[in-house]
Amino acid sequence: MAEPIVVFATTSDIEASVVIALLDSHGIQSFRVSGHTQGIWPMAVNILGEIRIAVPEMAAEDARRIIESHREDVGSRVIRLRDEFDELQTRIGYRFRDRGLLEHALTHKSRAAEDVSGGVIDNESLEFLGDAVLGLVVADALFRTYPDFNEGQKSKVKAAVVSTQSLARHAEHIRLGDHLILGRGEEKTGGRFKQALLADAYEALIAAVYLDGGLEAASAFLLRELGDAIEAGGTPHATRDFKSALQERLQALGKPLPEYRVSGEAGPDHRKTFMVEVVVGGQVLGAATGKAKKEAEQEAAREALEKVEK
Repeated sequence: MAEPIVVFATTSDIEASVVIALLDSHGIQSFRVSGHTQGIWPMAVNILGEIRIAVPEMAAEDARRIIESHREDVGSRVIRLRDEFDELQTRIGYRFRDRGLLEHALTHKSRAAEDVSGGVIDNESLEFLGDAVLGLVVADALFRTYPDFNEGQKSKVKAAVVSTQSLARHAEHIRLGDHLILGRGEEKTGGRFKQALLADAYEALIAAVYLDGGLEAASAFLLRELGDAIEAGGTPHATRDFKSALQERLQALGKPLPEYRVSGEAGPDHRKTFMVEVVVGGQVLGAATGKAKKEAEQEAAREALEKVEK
């Protein structure tokens, strides 16, 4: 039996799907392969590696001709559904040389879980890297912007700038949710609008920019995105202790002291997200999500304080 012949290679799962659909529409059966063409799998790709598409030997010439006829005028890629990420790249002010990195950053674990072959890689590793890049860039910016702040003051500003709520707001601003690659279950439960999911994808996006363009590109992107928040960090409101302020305000009003309770947790142990509620007299006055319980408590207290002060 003749070996299948590889006729196309890409780092993009979506692009591979387009090519397979294209060949199928011309009656040519194709396979996604990894390593030797003898090892055929429904879908296989190394992390940030290539997906290779093979066809039976007798159909290879026709397949190459069909693929070639659908290539873009510039570059060597096959048309990708009118470049579904073009709008996002315009909004973030960065053009990817490797668009497969961007696709990887937007792929949620729910999408990977639905692929029985294990060939779709989710963005959790990129989130981890993006979190580190984010921390470095923001810490450097705070060091330069607020040389007179002590460590505690800079830490409070940093916590506010990189909080789940802050990152989710920036993700919403660039409409990141519109481009997430989700599994069917996550799609049905409103995953495109979940703050924790958006914040994680935003960190993965940071990592993708870093890997594609280096630290300079990632820093430029983050300073464009977070510059206003960093500047606002110098105001008294930005470094306010909302938990203490809420307690003082409730005491002044003769109300019970606030209680904080964890209403839920999500994510793996090394990337856990906490959902916290603040309860006063049996009533939930604020709720927030954070990567640390203290961060979530501060944000929940801020929300509760706004309600109490109205």
